[in-house]
Formats: sequence, structure tokens, C-alpha cells
Amino acid sequence: MARAGKPILQRSYGLADAESKTADTIDTKFPIGSITKQFTAAAILLLQERGRLSLNDPIRKYLTNAPASWSRVTIRHLLTHTSGLPNITAFPDYADIRTRAASPDELIARISAKPLEYEPGTKYTYGNSDYIVLGRLIEMVSGQSYGAFLKGQIFDPLHMNATGVDDERIVVPRRATGYAVDLDGIRHADAISMTVLFSAGNLHSTVGDLFKWETALFAGNVISPASLKMMTTPYRNGYGLGLFVGEQDGHRFVSHTGDIDGFGGMLAYYPDDKLTVIVLSNLFGGAYGLVAKDIARTAFGVPFVLPGERKSVVVPPSVLADYAGVYQLTPSVRNLISLKNGRLTSKIGNQAELEMVPESQTRFFFRAGEAEIEFVRDAATGKVCGLIVHQDGAAFNGVKTG
Repeated sequence: MARAGKPILQRSYGLADAESKTADTIDTKFPIGSITKQFTAAAILLLQERGRLSLNDPIRKYLTNAPASWSRVTIRHLLTHTSGLPNITAFPDYADIRTRAASPDELIARISAKPLEYEPGTKYTYGNSDYIVLGRLIEMVSGQSYGAFLKGQIFDPLHMNATGVDDERIVVPRRATGYAVDLDGIRHADAISMTVLFSAGNLHSTVGDLFKWETALFAGNVISPASLKMMTTPYRNGYGLGLFVGEQDGHRFVSHTGDIDGFGGMLAYYPDDKLTVIVLSNLFGGAYGLVAKDIARTAFGVPFVLPGERKSVVVPPSVLADYAGVYQLTPSVRNLISLKNGRLTSKIGNQAELEMVPESQTRFFFRAGEAEIEFVRDAATGKVCGLIVHQDGAAFNGVKTG
């Protein structure tokens, strides 16, 4: 945590590797998942400032072999998650895709083989396909690899010497080992090829380097004030360009989380307070987002409740059975609610299966995260017809389909 560019709290906890008992330090490197997206967005804005591209360009101007339907998709649509491209990490066969190294062109070929999910610009659907395509555009326009462009234009100038493209085939000194939490406790994270995430989530970094980045970005030392304003202006559903824009406890903030197998993190900046909070973790499914927000609350003097203090209630087995089923969140993302040994579990898309703890007869929370799920019944029939996922001040509806 830092205020006005000066660290207030910089500390590490736990183990970077549990088997070797290697302690985590402030220099430990963590894959940062979707925190990567803000670097991709900034790179695109840099190229626009230099006249190399325009956010209004149709992406087929560069990807000439893309489907004809993509002619209506612009770079701006990709940046704001309004393109209609199907999300590759929600594909039914993603469990197989994720374990195999793939080039950006191979990933785009998989994405383009499926139809658009909606007319570009008409809806918002957060996903990874948009930012994978953006990374390839950066390469085509700059003539450099994605990693080389970021290194030369952002990492080296900002002395972010511990930040780079993550590759499971390369030994990275001081890189943490990733773990996951599921119904049976903590285990090694599932294997994944970082090439599959590409410019949507394949960077690693440290809290120190991310602090350098955030400080430089908001000081106007990376992109122009006009570009920064575009980046931090919400378009749909509170999403700007590579950043979420919202409010916490009455304080404006811009942020992004990063979930990737074995790791999770959050980078948040509160511009009116000049407050920065960065949390990186090597536990996928952990409550890092809640931890980050509660750290900010200590600075704001706002009371908060520790996760362990929340009380659970007893819900009749028949009611739990009513809640079990399949809920469609988006055209390509389902939430599977299962009843196992008297406990409800939630599995969204390809994410880990997590136990749900009842806080009321209709609302459940997760001990390993900050989201909550509320079940909805049809007013006329009394049957369970859907659910609402509450997270980060937003609500996402799911319709029960089975």
C-alpha cells in the first residue's frame, strides 16, 4: 500500500514454494493474469499516439484473413470487450487447449472458427479473446513480438526489471509456485501453457514493479493525458480500456484483478486519495480482491468484516436440492451448481469448483473469495428460475437451464 507515491506497507507473507519451504519476499515474481490487459491497452494507445493505428480501425485492416463478420469489429470494440468475439477460455474444449503451447495465430484461428455472439458494440462480455487479438495487432503494427514491444517501450524505460512474458518452458528466478484451493484443500495448480493466454494474461511481475507502473501511468509518464482519460473512462459495465472503473466505500478507484491457474492478484488505484493497493498471491481461488479492498479500508478508516467472522445458517436439504442445476450467465459461460454431501458448490466455466456457504436461505458466500450468489424463484410458480452473482459492486444474472 502506498499514498502519494510513497510506500506505507510493503510486506510479504507465507511461502513462494510450499515443498521447499521457500519464503515469499517482496521480490518474488508472480504471474499476474488479467492485470496484463492494462499493459496491452497502453501499448495500443501508444501506437495510436504515434499514428500507427486508430482505435476506430476495423481489425480486418490488419487481420486480412479474418472472417467477413469481423469487418464490423474495431480495435475499440476489442479494448472495451464489446466485440462479440467468443471467449476462448470459455470454450468447451478449453481444458485441452490450455495445456498445449500455441502461437497467437493459432489462437485467433480457433476464435475465428466460431461465430460472433452479438453485433459488435451492442453488448459487453468480459473475456480473453479480445485482448489476444489486440496483442497480435501490436505485433503486426510494431514489427516486434508482444513481449519485445512492452520491454522496449514500457518495462525498460520504467526500470521494471522483474517484469516480462511468462513462459512455463523457461526457468524464471524467484518465480512463485502456483497452488489452488478446492473442496479437498490446497493442491498444486493445474498445468497451463502461458502461451494460450498471450496478451490477455501472460505477464509476470512483482509488487514493486507494478507500483512503478501504476505511479508512472497516472503521472502521465507512459501515455498522454488524453489517452489516460480514455483508458480510465468507463464504456460499458464499468470497463474502460484494460481497467475497471468504479467506486469503493465512496472513493473512486480504477483496478484490475488477475486470475490464472495457481495465482491471483489485484492492482487498485484511488485517484482522489492518491492511494495504491497491490496484492499478489500464489493461491488461485483465494480472497486477494477482498484483502486488497480491506487494506484500502484501513486507510479510509472504514470498518470491515474478516471472512472468518461471517456466520453461516442451516438451509434445508430440499432447498439446496432446488438450487442445484445449470445456470447460463452468458452465451458461452455456465455456472454449474452441485449438491455434494449436503454442501452446494459452484463452478463457473473452467474455474475451480468452490464450496458455497449459506448466509441466508437464498444468499451464499465463498470462504475463498469475495463473490456472493443469490438464488431467485419465479414469483408465480415458486420454482428456482435463476441466480445473481454479486461481485465488485456489480450483479450478473444467470438463467436456470437445467
